[in-house]
Amino acid sequence: MQLRTITLDDTAAIDLIAQRMRATLVEVEGEAAGGGMYSMDWLRDRVRWHLDGRAAEVVIAEDPTGEIVGHTIYRIEAGPDDTPFGLVSTTYVVPQARRLGVAQQLLARAESWFRGHGLLQCCTWTSSTNAPLIALYARNGFVQVERALNELSRTPMVRLAKQLAAR
Repeated sequence: MQLRTITLDDTAAIDLIAQRMRATLVEVEGEAAGGGMYSMDWLRDRVRWHLDGRAAEVVIAEDPTGEIVGHTIYRIEAGPDDTPFGLVSTTYVVPQARRLGVAQQLLARAESWFRGHGLLQCCTWTSSTNAPLIALYARNGFVQVERALNELSRTPMVRLAKQLAAR
């Protein structure tokens, strides 16, 4: 499995990631809510927004044939007290590549990037019913620190957070 950061020139990857962001929403929210939550143009723009490299990054996982089997998007955010932290915005792995360590590699890449930017904490938000992702994060030292309803869908969400040791 090879991980690589995409750029604005990777238009096919941007389109594919936008499609898979929608697939994630459908998987978590259901077809009715997830399928219509955001337009494809909005999703593509959202991917592009993360491609500046300074405060965000989009990473894909390619199998040995070069097929994109997963992606993750992460960025630097600021808390209420302006303390910066890392946020894993989204992660997706195609069904046939799940349980093969792809998501683990993507999470490790995000954590390394956060550490490289001097961040002391990182987190993600997910549906409270997303057991596979919650389990992955728990195996990597994340703990549930907050519960809230998604502002758009009202889905119960959990925030999983981890303190990062400086390396």
